Parts: sequence; structure tokens; C-alpha cells
Amino acid sequence: MIKTLTAHGNSAALIIDKPILELLGITLDTPLKVSTDGKSLIISPLRDAEREARFKTILEKINREHGATLRKLAE
Repeated sequence: MIKTLTAHGNSAALIIDKPILELLGITLDTPLKVSTDGKSLIISPLRDAEREARFKTILEKINREHGATLRKLAE
């Protein structure tokens, strides 16, 4: 997908299509982190730290309980 910037006052705006926003779980209220690697612009949603911690805890539990099975399935 190729996009162009749109003038918005003295700034530039990037219009992001609704299907992409829905795919990433981004709403108009989602805070976004804008960064660069020196060559590309990187825009990513900021996730709730508590939610990320819960996810990590659950993932560790799944790996402890089912890690061997998951490794066998990956082979």
C-alpha cells in the first residue's frame, strides 16, 4: 500500500485505512509511539503495561506446562 501525506495546518498527516486500524486494534483513543530507525518511520500502538505483564505471565505458564509438547509439534 502506498500512501501520501496530507497537509494539516503547518503539519503533515498520514491517513491510515480503517481495516489496518482494526487489524492492529487501534482506535482514535489509542496512544501511538512514533519513532525511526534512521531510514524508516515506525508507528506502533502503546500497550498497557499491566496488560503486557499479564500476557508475559500467561505465556511463561503455557511454556512451563506445555513447552515440551509445543517443541514436538514444531518439529
